[in-house]
Amino acid sequence: MNISSIHNVFFVGIGGIGMSAIARYFVALGKNVAGYDKTPSPITNDLSDLGVQIHFDDDIKNIPISFLDIEKTLVIFTPAIPKNHSELIYFKENNFNLLKRAQVLGMISKNTFCLAVAGTHGKTTTSAILGHIMTKVNATSFLGGISENYNSNLLLGEDKVCVVEADEFDRSFLQLHPNIACITSMDADHLDIYKEAAALQESFVAFSQQVSETLIVAKGLPLKGLTYAVNEDADYRAFNLKIDSGKYIFDVKTPVSEIKNIEFHLPGKHNVMNALAALAMADVYGISLEEIKESLSTFKGVQRRFTYKIKTNDFVLIDDYAHHPTEIAAVQNAIREMYPNEKVLVVFQPHLFSRTRDFIDDFANELSKFDEVLLLDIYPARELPIPGVDANWLLSKINNSSKKMTQKSTLLQDIEKSSAKVVAMLGAGDIGVMITEITSQLLKKNKYEI
Repeated sequence: MNISSIHNVFFVGIGGIGMSAIARYFVALGKNVAGYDKTPSPITNDLSDLGVQIHFDDDIKNIPISFLDIEKTLVIFTPAIPKNHSELIYFKENNFNLLKRAQVLGMISKNTFCLAVAGTHGKTTTSAILGHIMTKVNATSFLGGISENYNSNLLLGEDKVCVVEADEFDRSFLQLHPNIACITSMDADHLDIYKEAAALQESFVAFSQQVSETLIVAKGLPLKGLTYAVNEDADYRAFNLKIDSGKYIFDVKTPVSEIKNIEFHLPGKHNVMNALAALAMADVYGISLEEIKESLSTFKGVQRRFTYKIKTNDFVLIDDYAHHPTEIAAVQNAIREMYPNEKVLVVFQPHLFSRTRDFIDDFANELSKFDEVLLLDIYPARELPIPGVDANWLLSKINNSSKKMTQKSTLLQDIEKSSAKVVAMLGAGDIGVMITEITSQLLKKNKYEI
């Protein structure tokens, strides 16, 4: 399908972070864009402000009439949409041009020089850092999070170079054929799709074989490519790490050069790894190390990735998308690094019944490392309940004397009862929406100066 021949683009699941980036792209191209999503959100509000027609009730009658023209309309859907969705069924039964989000990304990136970031953890931050660096060559970047530098998940440049986040969910990244790619991690996840860790690893191997020029991998992964590591021997190595005034300063050795005193403002050594991966990709592409260094020093982060909602001498509230045990561990380590002597409360909303079941002991182990734990019910997302799998089961396995279940209606009061100076709210469900109201109420009641 030729993009220039498309007049209308309808999105089933337009509020998703990856879907909305593509919606923004088609708006920028001057296409008519509309869509459905389950609930309003800041993302759908922003799209509406761009003139996108969005409805929230699954009903064919809500689809704008002009989008029912089969010849002129492309329908894009996310695999997270349930199979019984009536609008999606209508489009399928009436033979509309119907593509998954990943297929569209593959179509967009096909005629560009493509840099893709894959991995079960770190890909959103890494791709956002890389996108920030690659603005120097007017790249267009499709991100899986909202960049703090640009307040957007689409960095619109020219159509010669693109940066994409390569998502392993539903094997989506196998639609891409990047010139340069990196793989940050291959931990077991999405076992509702893959069933076993070996199948997930096989999909990463298949993705690596689709890279036409250079593959870059975190050291230790069972893949052949240029390696990167912190304080370990690798093709790209970060070393001499120091923390100064809340930022990292470190040196990097590349296969042919070295650059000193890189400044980077995101907390946690896992973010130094993310910065190093982005540096390696940009270096292989041909961006100078000095330009990369300048970009790293001005990178502000990604929303919901260790985002400070309140940061004062008396109280800190952190928002993070962490929904896998490895990600929770990274947040906990970063907090202990930044606030080594403070009591820390974690508020966690498990995401998916299957993920909770598959990693129950790992979740319990990582949550036990915080000083206090507040646990919300499981956010079901695309799943139906699984008998015996609930948040109380997870709570029973957490080895912590200061733990309890909480509800959305009592969360604010439970946070206020705690003496913890640092509070981290973690999860991929609607806890990301809840934290906006929690922040507002805490600011109002306590008059914190941000």
